[in-house]
This record gives sequence, C-alpha cells and structure tokens, in this order.
Amino acid sequence: MTRGRKPDFVTIDGALTKAPAAPSWLPTHAKSEWRRIMPRLVQGGRIANHELSTVEDYCLCVARKREAEAVLQAEGLTYLSPTGELKRRPETTIIKEAIEASRRLASELGLTPAARARNKGGAAIDDEDDALSSI
Repeated sequence: MTRGRKPDFVTIDGALTKAPAAPSWLPTHAKSEWRRIMPRLVQGGRIANHELSTVEDYCLCVARKREAEAVLQAEGLTYLSPTGELKRRPETTIIKEAIEASRRLASELGLTPAARARNKGGAAIDDEDDALSSI
C-alpha cells in the first residue's frame, strides 16, 4: 500500500451523463427526493447506472421517514394500548431507523458536506465552467 495524497477523482466506469426519471414504483415522497438529488449526482459524475439501487434505497428511506412523521403529527407520539397502557407509537422506531439508514446512504452517495469533503469521488468532469474553479 502506498502512502500519500488521495487522487482528486475516482473514475466511475459508465458514469451517467443524464439524470434518469424516478422509477414509477417509488412512492410520491421518494420520487420527489429522487428529482431533488439525482441532477446533483449526475452533474458531479458521481453515479453510474449500476449504483441506482443505492439511490432508490436512499429515496425510500426519506419517504418512509416522511410518511411516519405524518402519522405522528396526526396521531401524536403515544397511543393507548388495548390493555390501557400508554405506549410509544411504532412510527417513532420507523423514523429512527429511516434516519439512520438515510444518513448512511447519503454519506455513501456523497450527499453530505462531510462526505463531499472526505471524498471527491466520481468520474472526472470538465470544471472549466465552474465559477469557483477560477478562485
């Protein structure tokens, strides 16, 4: 193993050049998230066709979190069980798990500031039009 500076770009074979449409089977919130993040991933040359399932997983986590949050807002954090006990709604666990999974996947996809700072990742792209590259 050689030591030293990491390369600026890790080339992805077959990096997408155009953002694909969200899969039709994704729930509404997941499609919205897909449309929000996919252009950024494609523009950065950071996503290839074979990695789209990771984006699908991330978008599903975001959608599940939003769906569970909607239930909590409508029903509250607790419910009365059949035995008369006040219990925490199961949606709280769904939200917690969705947040944890979406954070891991967002980091893997380079969607967080820390992930972007750590890994320039993705296929090399022409940055001549980038306003910040001349600074």
